[in-house]
Amino acid sequence: MDAIISLMLHPVITMKFGAGEDAKEGINFVYPLTAFVAFGTYLVYDRYQTKHNRAVPFEYAAPPPADPKWEALPIKHANLESHLENPDVMPAMNVPGCRYITSFDPATGLHIGTFLADDEAVIQNKINLAATAQETWKETTFTQRRRVIRSLMKWLVDNQDVCARVACRDTGKTLIDAALGEILTTCSKMEWLIDHGEKALRPEKRAGNLMLSYKKSEVHFEPLGVVAGIVSWNYPLHNAWSPILASIFAGNGVVLKCSEHVIWSTTWFVGAITECLRICGHDPELVQVVCCYPEQADALTRSPDIKHITFIGSETVGRKIAVAATEHLTPVTLELGGKDPAVILSGTDLKKWASLWMRGVFQNMGQNCIGIERLIVHASQYDDLHEIFAERVPKLRAGSVMAPTQEGYVSTVDCGSMISGDRFQALSRIIQTAEEGGANITGEGGRYNHVYLENGYYFTPTVVGPVDPSMEIAQQELFAPIALLMPYDTIDEAVEIANGTRYGLGASVFGPDQEKCLKIAKRLECGMVSINDFGVFYMNQDLPFGGTKYSGYGRFGGPEGLRSLTNPKAIMVDRWPTFIQTSIPRVMDYPLRSLYQSWEFSSGLVRFLYADGWRARLRGLFALVQAARKSG
Repeated sequence: MDAIISLMLHPVITMKFGAGEDAKEGINFVYPLTAFVAFGTYLVYDRYQTKHNRAVPFEYAAPPPADPKWEALPIKHANLESHLENPDVMPAMNVPGCRYITSFDPATGLHIGTFLADDEAVIQNKINLAATAQETWKETTFTQRRRVIRSLMKWLVDNQDVCARVACRDTGKTLIDAALGEILTTCSKMEWLIDHGEKALRPEKRAGNLMLSYKKSEVHFEPLGVVAGIVSWNYPLHNAWSPILASIFAGNGVVLKCSEHVIWSTTWFVGAITECLRICGHDPELVQVVCCYPEQADALTRSPDIKHITFIGSETVGRKIAVAATEHLTPVTLELGGKDPAVILSGTDLKKWASLWMRGVFQNMGQNCIGIERLIVHASQYDDLHEIFAERVPKLRAGSVMAPTQEGYVSTVDCGSMISGDRFQALSRIIQTAEEGGANITGEGGRYNHVYLENGYYFTPTVVGPVDPSMEIAQQELFAPIALLMPYDTIDEAVEIANGTRYGLGASVFGPDQEKCLKIAKRLECGMVSINDFGVFYMNQDLPFGGTKYSGYGRFGGPEGLRSLTNPKAIMVDRWPTFIQTSIPRVMDYPLRSLYQSWEFSSGLVRFLYADGWRARLRGLFALVQAARKSG
């Protein structure tokens, strides 16, 4: 491909740097010829690369609730289990003694379905099914694995509207939030696996040394077996597909435990993967979905058959999983909470970046692990920034894109609902406490009672500022549509504020001087930083994703994340086995003839290999030769 790119760039370079009439004449002739050759070469290359790796089209029916005109029984505000007291939401085949999980649209309150919760025996059976399928899957080639990923990407692109509506129905988010957080990110993940996954997992040559110059060293990345993904509800498509795709590309089987909030959508999204596996000629049991109550989760986290756990969720649950995993020393990748800062340097054009900050704070109603939770702005620009947010935030329209309008079309809304109302009281209290501490509040800072969606979980987008770093609201992860404005006077103070929480996931730095922004970025205690941008480090799936401090440990994404799902096995072989292989000199052979001569030999060898200076090394060589001769 480098040659193709060079051919395509050649006329551009000629046009830019050529001189005189000769150069212009050359352009007139070279440009169309070069373009023709480059395009033809690309077609040949593309045909060669994908001849046996084209996407396999498949059909997977959309569920009825994905239609905005779909109607169902509304469920009033209550906790999940209390809905089960209503016989109208129970399945026809209600099994006494079994536990069920209710699924409903948090933006409208409409009942989507009631599902049988998995118990310990069911979970173990699913692990066994994945293990059996993995025995065959681990022998597949990268070409076969790419074909599965490529087929899934084609299906997702072709069915993005349905997938977005499914995500909206189960989480209450908007179509735009689904497009950005579900579709785009997942396509980026698949593109990276197709283009670069094999490179990350191919046997890798490693450097040797003088003593082992006759050996070749390699690292082979072998599948672990069956791995688990335990994921949060905020992005049901991406949070399910991302760990599954990485796991199966690495040759593993996978058991995914989804949140009880999104069992309906997750089951459907993962069902598309199993259907794709079947269509491509592989065992669909390779991928399993588990949904259970917390009491049964130990059947997964403490299972000796699970070889790795990827967890996305809260710090509280992450700690429990890490403890459970120690029983069998199961490696864990934890992606926990965040309190991401956006450091805004003095002189920054606030109006230029205001829309980006609005998206960073209010995307997915703030239910975004790398969402901007703190806007740290120079004191000289605080009032201007506060005015911008105070003017724009009250104009945000809340509602459901899945609620039919009188015209029969999806209504235009900026913000969807939150996943539930469980945290509304705590959020209102923490905002009120900040107000009592001197902060100004723009917005109601509490539940929003929607005019015609009275059963939806809506929270009013809110602006809080100025916020002092000592306030509870500045330290606790909000995961809500709340913009915190925090003024500072000096760069050191800004960095101190940014680093002054228990979290260290993502961050961003904005300013007119990119080099200055970069210097500050290097001082931030976090896993990822964007310069004059928000969250773009996740759109580049070649980068590792994860945090530090109480935001977790380990990485997913990039070569680091893919390799964490494998066993890196070191292998050494002889470079010239016919001519030279390892042998034991007589002076070192058991039983030792002379301890003194053996020591002289080994110490001489150390000096020959590692002494400082060639003279010292020659003396070491002489000593080991002498010791070898005396032992002979």
